[in-house]
Amino acid sequence: MKLIVPLKRGQAPAEHVARGVAVGLAVAFTPTVGVQLIAVLLIWMLAKAAGPRFNFHVISAFAWVWVTNIFTIGPIYYMFLQTGQLMLGRFDELGGIGLEQFTTQLTSVVTTDSGILEALWVGTVALFEIWGLPLFVGSVPWAIGFSWAGYFWSKRFIERFRKRRALRQQKVRERNGRRLGPQAGGQTDQPRA
Repeated sequence: MKLIVPLKRGQAPAEHVARGVAVGLAVAFTPTVGVQLIAVLLIWMLAKAAGPRFNFHVISAFAWVWVTNIFTIGPIYYMFLQTGQLMLGRFDELGGIGLEQFTTQLTSVVTTDSGILEALWVGTVALFEIWGLPLFVGSVPWAIGFSWAGYFWSKRFIERFRKRRALRQQKVRERNGRRLGPQAGGQTDQPRA
């Protein structure tokens, strides 16, 4: 529910916000544990420098990056690993590690006792050393797919939400205008005598 709040409250054009959702989801569905917010910020700065055509709603991107979090990272990264093994033709390695074992190893990688930058570096290197290329390659189709789906869904959602809100506001204004009658300079439905 909290992911939808920026979509409803934002005043930016629907396409601008939808691009933010797309960027957030693209970054969320990559094995960049711990650096996702930094990655979004860097992408936003590059997009802003490239011009208004590439700019996006950074708050929406920050919100949607949290689709991958401490509770969802195990199954999502496991999905990346399995997809990567399929894409690389490593059929003999499919199912070689179970989700529970994978999650336990992933948790030990993520919870290192060190400073933030060192933990980010150690975590990324450990992910690559333990699961290597399949994890990173396997994330690509998911990042692209969720990014595109998120863009089109959010753009449509925002446009429909704003249209319904405008209709509700118009009805309220019409109701208030009829209720106020001639005192507010409005027209009445009764004929003049």
